[in-house]
Amino acid sequence: MKTVMPRWRLILSRTLRQAWVRAALYCVGGVLAALVAWRFQFHVEENFALSVGADAVGNVLSILASSMLTVTTFSLTVLVNALGAASSGVTPRATILWSEDRRAHDALATFLGAFLFSVVGIVALSTRLYGPGGRLVMLGATVVVIGLIVVTLLRWMQQLTRFGRVGETIRLVEQAAAQALRCRRDQPHLGGIPPDPAHRHARPVLADRIGYIQHVDLAVLTRALGGRDAMLDVAVLPGAFVHAATPLAFVDPEMEAAALAAVRRAFLIADDRAWEQDPRFGLSVLAEIGSKALPPTAADYGTAIAVIGAGLRVLSEWIPDPDRPPREPEHPRIRVPALSTDDLIADFFHPLAREGGGIVQVGVRLQKGLAALRSMSPECFSAAAARASILVTEHAGFALLVPSEKAAVEALTLR
Repeated sequence: MKTVMPRWRLILSRTLRQAWVRAALYCVGGVLAALVAWRFQFHVEENFALSVGADAVGNVLSILASSMLTVTTFSLTVLVNALGAASSGVTPRATILWSEDRRAHDALATFLGAFLFSVVGIVALSTRLYGPGGRLVMLGATVVVIGLIVVTLLRWMQQLTRFGRVGETIRLVEQAAAQALRCRRDQPHLGGIPPDPAHRHARPVLADRIGYIQHVDLAVLTRALGGRDAMLDVAVLPGAFVHAATPLAFVDPEMEAAALAAVRRAFLIADDRAWEQDPRFGLSVLAEIGSKALPPTAADYGTAIAVIGAGLRVLSEWIPDPDRPPREPEHPRIRVPALSTDDLIADFFHPLAREGGGIVQVGVRLQKGLAALRSMSPECFSAAAARASILVTEHAGFALLVPSEKAAVEALTLR
């Protein structure tokens, strides 16, 4: 099982997903290649270096630099257009996934990195520190970079056919939501223990800014408790909106000011919700994509039906695995509430039921989806699915005008 990601790993993961990291590595590689070429040039025979065309490396690097600058500009234009299309045609909440898409970053970083590599190589060659042997080493490194460019171009061409499209956006959101829900299923209390309302401390630790909880670092909370025999109650989960009057946690009255400050630092608060610890956000974004396809001005029922299928796959990750033994809590002095199945169902099905109430195909598919969840895990989804099914029927009864269509949706209501 995966452990809950500590804060430093979260920050490192977000940093490594940035395109500039790989481009910087290419630049460092160019500097290292220049140093290696200078260091080992005397180990290569001059006649051999000249016979294989070592003098051509300068022209090759010049061509590579000019062409990669053009390709990088084109790729950035494609990425910006895709982000705009995803924002206006799907949902702005999904653009962060496109901006962090690994395949797009691979292409951009390779093209920009190859440009930087070429510039470094041209500058190094202009110093006239290299003989034929050094130029041969630089030529070998350039051939390797060209091979990487060719492979990346072929993959980029395939990616361009799907980039920014609705179906691909749904797939990205589904993957992010499923990953977050799997992690929460394996550790429903984020590595802590279940709450005990009868013994909760009375002293609240209030938020120091307005925004959404993106991450809760239980390791920091445990360290804030120190060696004292005390418990700490987490009051908000990732995804919650907080302000200056919102309790983040409840602690014992004896906690010192420095420890209280550490408790506040354990809660990462930002302007937007994040994907890593917030599976409800992924389900809400999926529902938003489906809802946006349902108004008469869009009338894209196929997208809504595809979203329902994606939502079912995500929610199926919430089903407990009977073969997986329960995990010992890593932070037994931190009490953390678990996610509610009702909230998960509501985040996904309620918006679709509201927007698709007047569309019989959507109503029928929602009812069948809820029935599928109950069939897969009655003990997990039965009550929540039944309540959502009644809501779907109520919306259909209010919006549908044809009696037979109302009856078709009502006949599938879970009892």
